[in-house]
Amino acid sequence: MNNSTTMGVRRFGRVNWLGLYTLASREIRRFLAVWTQTLAAPLVTAGLFLTVFALAIGPTRGDVMGVPFVQFLAPGILMMTVMQNAFANTSSSIVISKVQGNIVDTLMPPLSPAELVVGYVAGGMARGMFVALAIGAVMVVFLGMGIAHPLWALAFAILGSAFLAGLGIVAAIFANKFDQMAAITNFVITPLSFLSGTFYSIENLPPVMQAITHFNPVFYLIDGVRYGIIGQSDSNPLLGVVICTIATAFVLLLCWHWFRRGYRMKA
Repeated sequence: MNNSTTMGVRRFGRVNWLGLYTLASREIRRFLAVWTQTLAAPLVTAGLFLTVFALAIGPTRGDVMGVPFVQFLAPGILMMTVMQNAFANTSSSIVISKVQGNIVDTLMPPLSPAELVVGYVAGGMARGMFVALAIGAVMVVFLGMGIAHPLWALAFAILGSAFLAGLGIVAAIFANKFDQMAAITNFVITPLSFLSGTFYSIENLPPVMQAITHFNPVFYLIDGVRYGIIGQSDSNPLLGVVICTIATAFVLLLCWHWFRRGYRMKA
């Protein structure tokens, strides 16, 4: 027997590029196959949010951060939608596999825990970025908005997609049934998104609520994208990048650890 095989070195090298590509490609094809549900529906929902707020509040609401209220609101809606879709992609994929009993088809191939994390996260990030590009195009065309700092907006969109895709893996590993997944979405993810400055500037909050909001990584993601698009924010974008990078690294490390242990994945 070959010594490298005996020592546990995989015959295709340190990284299984083919397996990693296959997993990521599968996750991307999953949401592209139902694009009306995964891409078109979020675009419509974001448009409805903007339309309702513009009609109900826009005419009477003054400028926020020096821009019209709808333009202030648009980056928050964009980022919230991106994060929800990145989370949904990874969480739904794993939970469906667990419920149907075919998660073994993903765990059995020669993929390391790190490769599993990267493959799933790549699918979630791809869906998030597709949604970001679609909503961004609508903002530019129909709202006449520019992008003040494109690289900042791109950096926070990527971080947000990766962070929520990782949280989707964590939630899906923990959940064994659809109702458990729904509970996590309704009682954790949705409040994190809505109570993070999506619809308002945190300067309007009482001091205690402002302090609490600063412990929410999602706040920095939404605030960072807002800075990238309109050039104004409630916090320093550099601080936001640091905090979001640390939070994302922690979540992905937890994903890797749970995949390595087979936590709540193997019978």
